[in-house]
Amino acid sequence: MRILYLDLGMGIAGDMFSAALFDLLNEDQKQEYLKTVNSLGLDGVRVSAETVSSSGICGVHMRVLVHGQEEVGQDLHEKDQEAQAADSQEKCQPDPETDQHEGHQLAQETDQHEDCQPETDRKGECLLEHRTHGSEHSHAHHGHHGHGIGEIHHIVAGFDISEGVKSHILAIYGEIAKAESAVHGMPVEEIHFHEVGSLDAIVDVTSACLLMDMLAADRVTASPVRVGYGQVRAAHGLLPVPAPATALLLRGLPVCAGQIEGELCTPTGAAIIRHFVRDFGPMPAMRLSEIGYGIGGKKYTSLNAVRAFLGETDREGDRICELTCNLDDMTAERLGFAMDRLYAAGAAEVYMVPATMKKSRPGVVLVVLCQEEQRQALVESIFKYTTTLGIRESIQQRYILGRRIETVDTDLGPIRKKLALGYGVNRAKYEYDDLARIARERSCSIEDVIAGIKE
Repeated sequence: MRILYLDLGMGIAGDMFSAALFDLLNEDQKQEYLKTVNSLGLDGVRVSAETVSSSGICGVHMRVLVHGQEEVGQDLHEKDQEAQAADSQEKCQPDPETDQHEGHQLAQETDQHEDCQPETDRKGECLLEHRTHGSEHSHAHHGHHGHGIGEIHHIVAGFDISEGVKSHILAIYGEIAKAESAVHGMPVEEIHFHEVGSLDAIVDVTSACLLMDMLAADRVTASPVRVGYGQVRAAHGLLPVPAPATALLLRGLPVCAGQIEGELCTPTGAAIIRHFVRDFGPMPAMRLSEIGYGIGGKKYTSLNAVRAFLGETDREGDRICELTCNLDDMTAERLGFAMDRLYAAGAAEVYMVPATMKKSRPGVVLVVLCQEEQRQALVESIFKYTTTLGIRESIQQRYILGRRIETVDTDLGPIRKKLALGYGVNRAKYEYDDLARIARERSCSIEDVIAGIKE
């Protein structure tokens, strides 16, 4: 089993999350990601990665340039503004033999932007109530503008990426829209995003989903989220940290304030964590393979980074929770909706077995598999989305094959391949979304694509 663990001891912003995951990739994967994200068709947007330092530790900062300029947030506390003006991000020393920042793609456009301000992360980013990052900086300065949820759907629909990645992007924006709706007392369709709807924020969310897809972790877990404390300046005045919409996005998740004054968790970061992370706590036991550092721009006494740990476990003797119930009074459509919601709640597998119930009524036995730490959430979801009055629980032992995804170069272009390994088994199959994309491009069948693959 492939495990991704996130250390959120310094909070999370969308760009820091993406940078940490980018740092886990091999060089070929990094180039693949940069090519994909820079081919989305967003007007004037260019994404690059550079090696920077925080507290003497090197990591990655993701640069998102919109018409040649990077979104720069203004600190909300005067003492932080002074420190920020005095301290900019340190570039890590280049490799003396290659004169390049080892392991990271640098921006090719930096010579065009020598007058840009020192880099900061977007920890001042916020939702509708945060119209600017500070009194002296707004999105209008860079020609940025927000989008409604319908516009977001339209933009994402035009991306040349898999439908699975698109669904994750829209799910994250859906969570943000619901939080905005609750905070402002407005229907979701009337919500107009500002910072989180700007082009660089769309890139942050899209990058997070692309990178999660590339890493293909079987389990994503994280530490509690540090949110900071104090106040944040918004269009309507000062708001407490975490800001109201951010707090709603974090509802039900373990959080702490910590000792650092400021907004450490952005709404984009909160929505990403809410969508992808299924359990929180200490780092699980695993064979550690990669460590990634996503560096933020602000200077603190502590390392300002999201740390990502990637590892493997054989999971022999893996325990899985099985939840079952009998249903004989739900339509097929309602059962299908319930299945979708159970997957969204964190189920590892959901299936239904036809059965004959009392009085010879046709029905199904609903079976939900999940990790033990997810069972409470799944129990609540089963009661919410089905008509059952009772749920049976059992803990099962299981054996599973190790799984990973690699990208192979073929005559038809790069294609992802899923590998299943262990117990003397070595199986592989190509990713359906990649096969379907090539088939559409060449106006042929998927079988023709498979037959034409030459690695």
